[in-house]
Order: sequence, then structure tokens, then C-alpha cells
Amino acid sequence: MPQLDVPLKRLRVLQTSRRDAWWGPQAVTFAILTGFIVYATWAAFQGVHYTYGPYLSPFYSPEIWGSSHHAILGPAPSWLPRWLPFTPALLILPFPAGFRLTCYYYRGAYYKAFWADPPACAVGEPRSSYRGERSLPLILQNVHRYFMYAALIFLVFLAHDVWKALWFPTADGGTKFGIGLGTLILATNVTLLSLYTFSCHSLRHLLGGAKDILSDKPVRKACWETCSKLNTKHMLFAWCSLFGVITADVYVRLCSMGIITDLRII
Repeated sequence: MPQLDVPLKRLRVLQTSRRDAWWGPQAVTFAILTGFIVYATWAAFQGVHYTYGPYLSPFYSPEIWGSSHHAILGPAPSWLPRWLPFTPALLILPFPAGFRLTCYYYRGAYYKAFWADPPACAVGEPRSSYRGERSLPLILQNVHRYFMYAALIFLVFLAHDVWKALWFPTADGGTKFGIGLGTLILATNVTLLSLYTFSCHSLRHLLGGAKDILSDKPVRKACWETCSKLNTKHMLFAWCSLFGVITADVYVRLCSMGIITDLRII
């Protein structure tokens, strides 16, 4: 078994005796999350090319106010200030973004990748004391459970979007059942997001983690056991769902811009 000498004195920032590429996972995480943040921010401020036929980008779902036929309440109200940046995505993205930002897995990922806190095991950190998440600003991470409630509601809207993506407009103004590549992409996206949400640590605690005895509650016990099994793959679902959302938005955007043509399967 390899041996690693860990000095008892405090290490300087990034000082370590490790010889492996400990910085590799953090660098990859930094690059991917930065790319996602940049793209999602850009896409949210566009306000165009987020719908194509029956398809609606998950970045804009649910479309509360907007210019497309997906809008629940129609066009943006006149009382909104003209100077206020407005797109349908800006109204809803804070909720799924907050769910990911406060996620137990993502905390560990971006604490290391962005804050170097800690960079890795046995690597010097840029701080001299430990405050944990019991003081500002990190105590705000405790709102994760409330963002989880919002995430569960969003899954209903995204599932409804998949249903709408099965009905394509016809020349006579009606709709006809069909399946396009976009339908499958949207269905895959909501599946991955569901796996990510249903494997959430907070949901697992809500279902049964706070109870000492579950044997007398068979339904609740079954739900807790299922969530616990999914929870072992929470990191995998977190990354797959991230790429699923990006893929769905890019596909709808490219179709809307006329760069690609939606492949009709049925």
C-alpha cells in the first residue's frame, strides 16, 4: 500500500507532498461548470429561438409570459418596467439554478473547483479557520430543501412539455400525433432531471430519513428505499442531467434558427 506523509504543521496554499494529478478532477469540474454557467446565462438573456413547433426549451419552461404559443399567461404585461431585462427564462431559471447551487453534491464539487476549499486531501487551503455552513453566507445553503420542492413542480411542467412535443401542427390548423428527435431529446432530459431530483439527499430525508422506524409504514419505506438506491448514483445523475438540459436547449435553438432540421421518426 502506498504511503503518504502528512505534516502536522499547516500547509501553505496548494502546498502538498502528493505526486498524483490531484488537480485534474477540479480543473475538469471548473471548466464544465463555467461553460454551463456562461451558456445558460447567454441563453436566458436571448429571449428568442427557444421554441420550435411543439418543442419548448427546458430553460424557458414553464413559459409564464412570452411571445410563443407555449406562454401560459400570454405576452409580458405592460406594467413591467421597460428598463428591466425580461425574457421568459429569467422568471423561472433562479429556481432550478438554486436547486443545483445548493445541492449537496455540487457544493463539494464547486467548493473544491472554484474556492479551493479544500483543493484536495492533503493540499494546502487558502484559509486559516473553519466556519462550516453555520454562518453567513453559507448558512443559506440550508434553503436547498425548499428549492427541491420547486424542482418537483418543474418536473410536472417538463413532463407536460414532452406530451405537447408529441403533437405536431398540421396544414389545416390542427395537430397530429408524431415523434421527432426533439421529442426523444426532451423526454430524455426530463428523465435525467427526474433521476437527479428523486435521488436528492433532502428528498431521501423527507421520505424517511427523519424516522426511527419505517417497518410499520410499508409505502413510505418502499419510497425511502428506492430514493436511497438512486442516491448512490446522485453524482452521475447530476452530471448527466446537466448535459441533458444543455442538449435540449441547443437542439431546439438550432431547429428554430434553421441550422438543422428536426428528424421526424413518426
